Amino acid sequence: EKDPDHEKISVTENEIMELAGKLAVYNEAYRRGEPLIPDLAYDELVERLRQLDSGHPFLKQVEPEIFSEKKKLKHPRSMLSIQKAYTHRALSLFVERVTRFASEMGEGKVRFRVTAKLDGVAGRDDGRLLVTRGDGFFGFDVTSAFDKGVVPIGGRGNGLGEIVISRSYFKTHLAGHFEHPRNLVVGIISSDKVNEMALSALADGAVHFVPYDKLPAWYGTGEALLQDIETIYRDLVDDIDYPVDGIVIQVVDERLKDYMGATANHYRWQIAYKKRGETGVTTVNSITWQVGRTGNVTPVLEVDPIRLSGATIQRVTAHHAGMVRKMSVGPGARIELIRSGEVIPKLEKVLSRAAYVEIPDKCPSCGTKLDWRGDFLHCPNGEFCRDQIVGRLYHWFRILGNADWFGVKTIERLVDGGLSHLSGIYAARIEDYLALGFGMVQSRNLYDAIQRSLNQPVEDWRFLAALGISGLGVGESRKLLACYRLDGLWDLGWKQVAEIKGFGEIKSRTIMGGLGERFESYCDMLSLGFQLLRTPRDVPPLAGQSAIAGKGVVFTGKMQSGTRTKMQALARRLGAKVQTRVSGVTNLLVCGENVGPKKLENARSKGVQILTESEFINLIGDDAKV
Repeated sequence: EKDPDHEKISVTENEIMELAGKLAVYNEAYRRGEPLIPDLAYDELVERLRQLDSGHPFLKQVEPEIFSEKKKLKHPRSMLSIQKAYTHRALSLFVERVTRFASEMGEGKVRFRVTAKLDGVAGRDDGRLLVTRGDGFFGFDVTSAFDKGVVPIGGRGNGLGEIVISRSYFKTHLAGHFEHPRNLVVGIISSDKVNEMALSALADGAVHFVPYDKLPAWYGTGEALLQDIETIYRDLVDDIDYPVDGIVIQVVDERLKDYMGATANHYRWQIAYKKRGETGVTTVNSITWQVGRTGNVTPVLEVDPIRLSGATIQRVTAHHAGMVRKMSVGPGARIELIRSGEVIPKLEKVLSRAAYVEIPDKCPSCGTKLDWRGDFLHCPNGEFCRDQIVGRLYHWFRILGNADWFGVKTIERLVDGGLSHLSGIYAARIEDYLALGFGMVQSRNLYDAIQRSLNQPVEDWRFLAALGISGLGVGESRKLLACYRLDGLWDLGWKQVAEIKGFGEIKSRTIMGGLGERFESYCDMLSLGFQLLRTPRDVPPLAGQSAIAGKGVVFTGKMQSGTRTKMQALARRLGAKVQTRVSGVTNLLVCGENVGPKKLENARSKGVQILTESEFINLIGDDAKV
């Protein structure tokens, strides 16, 4: 007969091996910026392994990250993982443990420091090198991130921190192209060749190295911490413009921290408190496919009503058609949702797949045959697809920002009534709105809003961005018009656009194609008499070589020939790599008035050539007149 105890042991051992193997795969994918499962699901698997085998080697190491093409360096002090707590009880046990250690030392009340837990790539900046956490003992040299455009908040040399991208920037410009902000960050620091969207984010100053000691913080006793934890959590997490993954709580007293020490993979004086959020399981009833202004067709799951965090959820976005196809998220599928205070709930996991999922092959708005662009379904019938027209019109009024009353429902009524072009809407009279079924008050409001839109001055970059040209968001439009005049854009070649920092061949070709498609709309709108405020001019880099072409240049002190910004713009036009701080790749330090001796000493120690402002002007010669 079979030995039931032996069978139980074998099953447990197999589960441990399989679980540890999965965790290794999931961790490696997360570290390279391509997570396979949500963070909370990963944490749950870690806890399951801990229950099965608390001494497993996976739990004793810092979950490693690998950037194989980067130089490996030893940390002067280990950078360990952070122990996690998900419940008030677990947090209470941590405070009790700290209090017990403090009592052993003869200390009184313990003070704690609490900050947001950033969700990026951890690293250490000593002022000379930026090194990732790696395995906690050896990290990888990614100092080149600063040369690419990563902004060191508070300057260089502020120790431990996180490389992250602005949450608001990511949501506005990149959310449709990356699953998570961390994907973009990993790509920037791991690759010598950065993609076009990442270049734009860097050029816009949206990617930062944020030192932990520069984060907003709460200080207080353990008693106050436990009593006010929800308020503390909300205040620190809600008001920060970076991706966050909970909060970090740590002891303030250095002596106590040394006394408490660390395990093999985490410090005992520090813990991360993460809110799982309210989760619930529901069933998918159907899928509604929505068409956006760019032609992407997005799946929205219609689910059995479920109550999460005080709201009844009936619709959940599935991000793109690729997700529906790969995970079989269709009618009958059982899914788990999570809502951690966000307005929009998230699809956490698929518990049971649908037996069959139907992916449309024709546009739900206009019936045109769809094509695949990566994981996205796309309708190519941009000019005549009703939903794309509505999306573009709404985009125009939202970006231009000087005409109230034109919400989605209003625009749908206009398009369905035959007013499907901007020129027609701007030419409409009160009686035209009345003929479409609007009341007298609303018709007057719509007409007055259009008149204000025409007569109120508006920035030319906002006008350009509102046209909805692919690749030309608000930031890109501002940079483009700082180099070229609006009325001259259609005479450019993509190579001229590609010379602008943050653009490049792929994006520039896309922009020029989009400009051609929208030329008629541009002419129609411009002929209406908009009062455009011109963007201050900054000439693009010169094609020829100059004395500073390719050199790293830092300007410091008060300049006499113009503002520092103008001097930097001149240097960029001459092909220099303008930097904000002296580093190992700086060639020239150009000094105006009132430059501190430490800055000069730092430059000399790195072999940087120091020039006065007049020496710099002499160096570039006639190019200074450009």
